[in-house]
Amino acid sequence: MILFWLVCAVLILIALAFVLPPVLQRSEQADVKADDERRQANIAVYRDQLSELDADRRNGIVAEEQYAQDREEIERRLLEDTVQVRSKKTTSAPVNSRSTAYLLGFGIPFIAIIFYVKVGEPNLIDNPAPVGTPAAATSSAPPERSQEQIEANVAKLAQKLQSNPNDLQGWTMLARSYSSLEKFGDAANAYAKAVELSPKDADLLAEYAFSTAMANGKSLQGKPMELINRALQVDPDNAKVLQLAGSAAFEARDYKKAVDYWQRVLKKVPPDSDVGQAISARINEAKTLAGSK
Repeated sequence: MILFWLVCAVLILIALAFVLPPVLQRSEQADVKADDERRQANIAVYRDQLSELDADRRNGIVAEEQYAQDREEIERRLLEDTVQVRSKKTTSAPVNSRSTAYLLGFGIPFIAIIFYVKVGEPNLIDNPAPVGTPAAATSSAPPERSQEQIEANVAKLAQKLQSNPNDLQGWTMLARSYSSLEKFGDAANAYAKAVELSPKDADLLAEYAFSTAMANGKSLQGKPMELINRALQVDPDNAKVLQLAGSAAFEARDYKKAVDYWQRVLKKVPPDSDVGQAISARINEAKTLAGSK
């Protein structure tokens, strides 16, 4: 019995060593945690943006020059979020914090002992239960999958935008995140919000058109074509828009127009690049089909 209480005393001292310092020193742990969660959510979204941008480059949707500019902008925002530090200075604990610490120092052991005597079973110390008594079953939840974490971060961003609907950057990030998750219907809705806030952004219009097409059977006719035409009016030389315009013309079997659009794209990218080779292959295909008509 004496050994038991000695062990309890040691454990209480160890517990107080963890409890008292935070009481004596005022901190802003809640704010730090909130900032960390926000940064983690932003990092995940930025990663999604980079993946989407890489996919656009591989698919020939974005030119090499535009790809470099977009990637540099995403990395810049990511760096700003990850290196941002709090500027508030912490202050020393007030005098009443010491009183609270002393109260905890004496109160916690006293309350623990009273609680154990009233609720626990001290007799089991000298008369332990037989070996093999079933214990409460515990189970550890499996770690969340990476996909679930990404979807959770995207859901947080979507919820945040409900209270801040004029956040252009937020809607753009959300739309690109949905695209990376292949939720093209949700992506199109998010792009619609972004385009309402920035109707003269040709890149946004092109991405909106692409998501709408993917959500509607991968066809660029109809609403996607309307968006492509709007984007061409805003920026007739935008490589991403020209690439989509060529694809739409090819889909409509207007191979001559498709070749015209894609040749304009080819002038903006190195011919030996992946994008350049992909565009050249499509131009040759369109020319072959045009000659067979």
